[in-house]
Formats: sequence, structure tokens, C-alpha cells
Amino acid sequence: MSVQQLDARGLKCPQPTLKVTVMAVKMKPGDVLEVIADCPTFEKDVRDWCARSRKALLWVKEEGAAKRCQIQF
Repeated sequence: MSVQQLDARGLKCPQPTLKVTVMAVKMKPGDVLEVIADCPTFEKDVRDWCARSRKALLWVKEEGAAKRCQIQF
């Protein structure tokens, strides 16, 4: 299992989730992707993406104006 980082700060909807989609093809089962983004709709978007993709959203935390989350593949 590996943990990959994705910094999507400064990107606006839908770019953060598009970047997650691009990273998803590189991930193996059990891998974790940690994403930070400051788009106002990021938390809702990533929750929807995980539900559609059947991936586990491990947690979402606020970090100032940004949100950080982990997705397990």
C-alpha cells in the first residue's frame, strides 16, 4: 500500500475531481490518495466522486480555507 499526495489548491470546480480521476488510474487496490483543495465545492464533489467510483472516503478535514481528504482505492 502506498500513499500518494495531490495538491489541488488554486484549482476551481471541476478541476480537483478531474485530477483525482487522472490519479485513480495509477492507484492499486489498497492505495491511498491524500488530496488538499480549496475549491468551495470540493468536499461535496469528492464525496460524490467516491460514491460514483465505489472508493472509500476515509476522512475529510478542514485546514484553514482548504479541505484535506484521504481516498482509499
